[in-house]
Amino acid sequence: MFKIRVDSRSFVFDLLATMTIKGKMDRTLTTTSHRTEFAPLNIGPIEVWPPVVLAPMAGITNAPFRRLCREFGAGLYVSEMITSRKYAEDDPYTLKLASFAEDESPRSIQLYGTDPEILGRAVNKIADTNGADHIDINFGCPVRKVTRKGGGAAIPLKKNLFRNLIRAAVSNAGTIPVTVKFRIGIDDSYQSYLSSGQIAEEEGCASVALHARTAAQLYDGNARWEAIARLKEAVTTIPVLGNGDIWEAKDALRMMRETGCDGVVVGRGCLGRPWLFGQLAAAFAGRALPPHPTLQQAMAIMIRHAELLCDWYSESLAIRSFRKHCSWYLKSYAVNPTLRSAMVRVDTLAELKSLVDDIDLDMPLDTTTLRVPRGKGPGTQKVVLPQGYLDQLEDATPPCAAAEDPASGG
Repeated sequence: MFKIRVDSRSFVFDLLATMTIKGKMDRTLTTTSHRTEFAPLNIGPIEVWPPVVLAPMAGITNAPFRRLCREFGAGLYVSEMITSRKYAEDDPYTLKLASFAEDESPRSIQLYGTDPEILGRAVNKIADTNGADHIDINFGCPVRKVTRKGGGAAIPLKKNLFRNLIRAAVSNAGTIPVTVKFRIGIDDSYQSYLSSGQIAEEEGCASVALHARTAAQLYDGNARWEAIARLKEAVTTIPVLGNGDIWEAKDALRMMRETGCDGVVVGRGCLGRPWLFGQLAAAFAGRALPPHPTLQQAMAIMIRHAELLCDWYSESLAIRSFRKHCSWYLKSYAVNPTLRSAMVRVDTLAELKSLVDDIDLDMPLDTTTLRVPRGKGPGTQKVVLPQGYLDQLEDATPPCAAAEDPASGG
């Protein structure tokens, strides 16, 4: 057993060296010599290899986290969900959420909107300012305060409104590829994913992604990969991506083989485990997976994550937002519960580093915890909709502004 002080940046890159080919970073996986039976994911002019996309997650997939994930493996890394209304109005906080690091490429932003005119205005602004290389539109949010206003996962039920929103985004995007993400439906009685995929295809989207759960399921139980396969059969001219239950690299390969989808979207599986993208890159390249990090290595990565956040935001804001990450980084290690509790209450970067110095770092990862869900907890819900919503599904009238809430990415 040992305790050690580490320079997080140098230690992270020492760890990354174990994920290299002939001394080069995993970015070399873009060469064809490393490809297996899987093809690159093409989203408009953007070639994504390996065919892996980071799912937008509110309060998580900011520029520092995207940078950290990219250091482990190539792919497409999408921003937090940005509300089109606030973006179009130049809201300072929203613009910060929508910003990218200078060296970030490709720059991928996810928008959510409920009014075609406003969504089109936001997309047009991105196109005019060269604000992103890829725009994803989200229709998967299951949060009750959103659906009860007719927003989020409720929108695809209204096919005409859904089509108008997609058309507004695509027509204002210019050469920027537009993609769309949605769920199976609000519940088993009201499934909308097949029509949503076909509408997105007809209106010129570059790809579609399905979170293979209903809004009623929230994040509970198993994702229903068979729905991804059915969507792939229905949508034939653009890529179809699958989202749900990618906890380990082998899950991504299995999803693509079982469903025929063209790429995978990774969400909760990477919380506290940004190195999952390195393992995914190795798996898609047909190489042996790099080993899981020891606690010493995981803590170095955690500190680097916190440092990147502090460089991007003020330290107080960064550390407050980072507390939830501490529990995720520690999840697979047998760390003292008292220390875990202290970590999720830290106020400064120095305090966080001091706590790490007190950990017995000679500890392996417990692989039995890899498939334990992170982030959103279990449980289902009865989806609440506006009164009379299901009686007016042909109505294309946008819901009220309150339906545009940045509560969740879905």
